[in-house]
Amino acid sequence: MRIKHSKYKNTGLIFELLVKQIASDTLSRKDSAAVSLIKKYFTGKTPLTREFKLYEFILKNRGVSQMKAENIVSTIIEVSRKIDAKTLKKQKYDLIKEVKDNYNLEEFFAIKVRDYKPLAALYCLLEAQNAIDVINPDILVSNKITILEHLTSSTQDEETAKDTLIEEYSKYDKDLKLLTFKILLEKFNNNYKDLLPEKRIS
Repeated sequence: MRIKHSKYKNTGLIFELLVKQIASDTLSRKDSAAVSLIKKYFTGKTPLTREFKLYEFILKNRGVSQMKAENIVSTIIEVSRKIDAKTLKKQKYDLIKEVKDNYNLEEFFAIKVRDYKPLAALYCLLEAQNAIDVINPDILVSNKITILEHLTSSTQDEETAKDTLIEEYSKYDKDLKLLTFKILLEKFNNNYKDLLPEKRIS
C-alpha cells in the first residue's frame, strides 16, 4: 500500500498557507478570515492543535545532530499514536469547509510554501500510523530521510534510515507485518538478485 500526500489533510501545510493568506489579505488591505481560522483551529488542546505541534516542531528544528533528529522523529511517531484520530478527522473536515467558505480552494492551495517537502513527508509518515494494510517500506524510508535531511541539513544514508525506521515500527503489534514484509522482501531480492531490475520486488 502506498501513502499519498493530501494537501487538504496536511495540518502543518494548512497552517502555513493560512499565515501566508493573512499576509496577502493585509497587503490587499482587507479583513483576513484566516486570522479567525487560526485562532479557532490552532489554539487550545484539541487533536488538531496537537497534531499541528508535531509539524511545528519539525519546522523549528534545523541543523540538529543525527541522534537528536532520530529522537525527534521517534518521539513524533509515538505522540501521533495518542491523538484521537476520529476527532482529528472531523476537525480537519470542518477546517477545510471554513477555508472553502472564505477562499477559493484552488488559489489557496496554489500558494508556495518553502518547507513543503518535509511537511508532505511528515504527513505521509503520520498517515502510515493509522493504515491497516501493509505499507511499502521504501515509501516510509523515503519520507523519513526527507525529514532527517531537513532536521540535520545533511544527506542521509538510506540503509541506516531503513534499519532505524523498521526497528521503531517493529515495537508495535499492528506493525509487525511491516517488519515481516521487509524481511521477506530482502530474502526474495537476495535469492533472485540476478533478475533484471524490473523483475525485482520493491
